[in-house]
Amino acid sequence: MLKSLAVSNYALIENLEIDFPEGFIIITGETGAGKSILMGAITLLFGGRADLSVIKNKEKNCVVEALFELEAGKEITLRRVLSPNGKSRSFVDDEPVSAATLKELSENLIDIHAQHQHLLLADSGFQLSVLDSFAGNSELLQRYANEYELLSELTSSYNSLSSKIAKEESESDYIKFQLSQLKEAKLKSGELEELEEELRILSNAEAIKSSLFAISNLISPEGMEVSLLGNLKEAVSICSKLSSEYKAAGLLQERIDSCRVELKDIEQEVRTSAESININPQRVTLVEDRLSLLYTLLKKHHVETIDELIEIMSGLEERSGVTTEHRVELDKLGEEIKICTARRETLALELHKKRVEASESFTDKMTISVKELEMPHAIFRIEFTDLQQHNSTGRDDVTYFFSANKNIAPRELSKIASGGELSRIMLCLKALMATGKGMPSMIFDEIDSGVSGSIADKMGNLLAELSKKMQIFAITHLPQIACKGNCHLLVFKEIDNGGTTRTNIKEIRGEERVLEIARMLSGAVLTDASVANARVLLGKDLT
Repeated sequence: MLKSLAVSNYALIENLEIDFPEGFIIITGETGAGKSILMGAITLLFGGRADLSVIKNKEKNCVVEALFELEAGKEITLRRVLSPNGKSRSFVDDEPVSAATLKELSENLIDIHAQHQHLLLADSGFQLSVLDSFAGNSELLQRYANEYELLSELTSSYNSLSSKIAKEESESDYIKFQLSQLKEAKLKSGELEELEEELRILSNAEAIKSSLFAISNLISPEGMEVSLLGNLKEAVSICSKLSSEYKAAGLLQERIDSCRVELKDIEQEVRTSAESININPQRVTLVEDRLSLLYTLLKKHHVETIDELIEIMSGLEERSGVTTEHRVELDKLGEEIKICTARRETLALELHKKRVEASESFTDKMTISVKELEMPHAIFRIEFTDLQQHNSTGRDDVTYFFSANKNIAPRELSKIASGGELSRIMLCLKALMATGKGMPSMIFDEIDSGVSGSIADKMGNLLAELSKKMQIFAITHLPQIACKGNCHLLVFKEIDNGGTTRTNIKEIRGEERVLEIARMLSGAVLTDASVANARVLLGKDLT
C-alpha cells in the first residue's frame, strides 16, 4: 500500500507531505483547488512525461517521493527529481534507475484510473487486457510475448540473409571470373620488380655486354704484354726485394698486393657478367607480355603491387565460399523459425483457451456488478474473433457487448452505453482487474463521472467493499461516495503572507468533515438542511 507522499516545488504545491492509512481514502476539494495538480505530481512520479512548466520555483528542483509498504512489512521508496535545466532523474531506494524502470515498478504497486479513462472501453486492446488481468494471464502473456519477439527477430534475420544470398549469387559468376583470372596469372610476390629489371637489361643487352668487356680489357687487355694486373704484380715483386733494406716497402707490398687481388676479382666478375648477358629478342617479347598482363591486373583492381593482387585473390576465394556458408546458416534459421513458430502457436492456443474459460465467469461477475448499480436488466457479453494472424498478444480480438435495457439486444459497448453507464461499467471492470492482478493500491480520479443519487451511493458501496481487499483512493465530487471513506483528505488553496497561492492537503474529521460533505451537497452556501443531510450520510462513521 501507499504509506506516504511528499511533493515539493510542483505547480502550486510548495511543500506537501501526507501519510495514508489502509482502506478507503476519499480526496475532495473545490473545483480548482488542486486535485488535478496532485494527480499530475503522482503521474510524474510513476514515469509520466517531465514538463518544465510544472516547476514552481525555477531555481529549485521539483521532487515527488512516495513510500510503499510491501508484503512482510518491507518498504520501498520511489522518487522522481525534475531539474530546472530539464534533466529528470529517477530513484528506487536512493538507487538511480531509468524512468521506464520506475514506471514498470509502479505499475505493480498502484493502478491509476485517470479522468476520461472510460474512453478506453472503446479500445479492443484495453478490453483484452482487462480479460487477461481477470484470467491471471500475466506470466503466460510474457512467455508468449518473448516467443513472439524472438520469432520476429528470427524472421527478420532470415529475410535479411535471404536477400544477402540472392545478391551474392547474382555476383557469383563475376567473382568466379575474377578469381579464375588471378589464379591463371600465377602471381608471385616480387615478380613485377624482377621482370622490370630483366626487361631493362634485355632492352640494353648489346650496350651492357660491350661496356662490361671494355672494362675487363682496361684491367687486363687481351694480347697485350702490359696490363694493370701485370704492373701491380711487378710492383709487388720490387717491394718484396726492397723490404730487407727498407722496412716500409713491406707495408706497401701488402697494400699493392691487396689491390691486385681485388682488381683481379673485379676483372673476373666483370668478364663473367659480360659473358652472361644474352641478346634474346624472344625473351624480351615474353617478359613484355608478362608485364603487360600484370599491369592490366593492377589497373583493373586499382592496386599497385603484386602482394595486393594476391590479397584480393584470397578475398575472392573467401567470398566464393561465403554463399554456401550462408545457405547453411539460412537453413539453420529456418529450423529455428519452425520450432519458435510451434512454441508461439502452442502459447497462443493456451492463451485463447484460458481467455474463453475465464470469459464465462468474467461475464457473470460483470453482469451481477453492473446490475447492482441500478441497471437491473443489464446484459454483458464477450465475443471472440480470430485475427487469422498473430500479434503481440496472441490471435484473439475481443469485443464487449452491452445492453442496459430490457428486450434490447446487446451491441458493442462503445456504441451503446451512455457516459454514466460507462463510468459504472469501468468501475466494475477495474474491480475485477484489481482482483486478478492482486494490486495493493488503486486511485480512482472521478470514476463517478455522469452519475449521481442512489447510483453514486451504490458505487461508493462497491468502492468501500473493494477497499477491504486493497487500499482505495477516490477523488470525487459526490457526497454519496465521499461519506463512505474511512479517511477523508481535503485539497485546498491558501494564500501565504507574501500573497502567493499554494495548494495543500489535510485530513478532516468530525465537524469539519460534516461541513465538507454539506458543501458538496449544497455548494458554496451551506444550509441547515445540507448540514443535517451530511450528518445522515456520515451516520455512525462521523468521527
